[in-house]
Amino acid sequence: MTMTSSSRPVQYVVISPVRDEAQHLERTIESMVSQTIRPAQWVLVNDGSADETGAIIDHWASREPWIVAVHRPDRGSREPGNGVIDAFYDGYNRITANDWEFLIKLDGDVAFDADYFAQCFAEFDADSHLGIGGGVICHPVDGQLQVEPNPRFHVRGASKIYRRPCWQDIAGLVSAPGWDTIDEVKANMLGWSTRSFANLKVIHYRFTGAAKGPWSNAVKNGLGSYVSGYHPVFILLKCVKHLFEKPYLLASAGLLYGFILGYVRRVPQIPDKSLIKYLRAQQLRRLLFCTTIWK
Repeated sequence: MTMTSSSRPVQYVVISPVRDEAQHLERTIESMVSQTIRPAQWVLVNDGSADETGAIIDHWASREPWIVAVHRPDRGSREPGNGVIDAFYDGYNRITANDWEFLIKLDGDVAFDADYFAQCFAEFDADSHLGIGGGVICHPVDGQLQVEPNPRFHVRGASKIYRRPCWQDIAGLVSAPGWDTIDEVKANMLGWSTRSFANLKVIHYRFTGAAKGPWSNAVKNGLGSYVSGYHPVFILLKCVKHLFEKPYLLASAGLLYGFILGYVRRVPQIPDKSLIKYLRAQQLRRLLFCTTIWK
């Protein structure tokens, strides 16, 4: 069922870890300021930016009392897994609105319609088992919006909405590569559903992994898969599949390299063995064309 708006007031908070996003951040802020349902608080965490990101955040925080500015020192480079989540929790610790119903992790290089969050909350109202949701990520390509393909259960980290009881059940986010899959798998294991809303679009002005390049992004995804406890057979077949997708060979090689790197470096996997067991069982079921969280 397609929902058009939320039928009730909703209390929600937003946290945005941002680093060197001066080129796009104003668009994100304008999208948020124009929302038909504004958040109780929006914490913008300047994660050691070298551009004008910090000044933009301070400007808007001085204008809008519900926008909170947080500044972190420069650690020298981007850290897509640990760094992002560490910055997120710096923002989370600044939340003072205690009665929030939804917590949102939002990137600083996105834009969306004025009723985006109202429609998202309507989706949650229509499904009491929905624990994590968000719009589909789209990239502007040659004047058209190109939807980024993802499994139906996956909600991209650029715009991720957590229902409070689900957030409490999953015990927050893991500070490691693969955090934005671990949270969803754990939610599904605990009886929640997770999904992207195909009718709600979020424009992402930077392609996923663009900040580090396609090779580094593929290696990051492989390492994240290792940390999450992916089944080796599932990863191997995923690498074979990527051989026939752009960028040819590079994505497969990077994914496999990152996965093997986890073993070689003895990188700690998530400590929840029951979660790894659940994920691997789901992956094997998918390979056998059985019902899974994928469908």
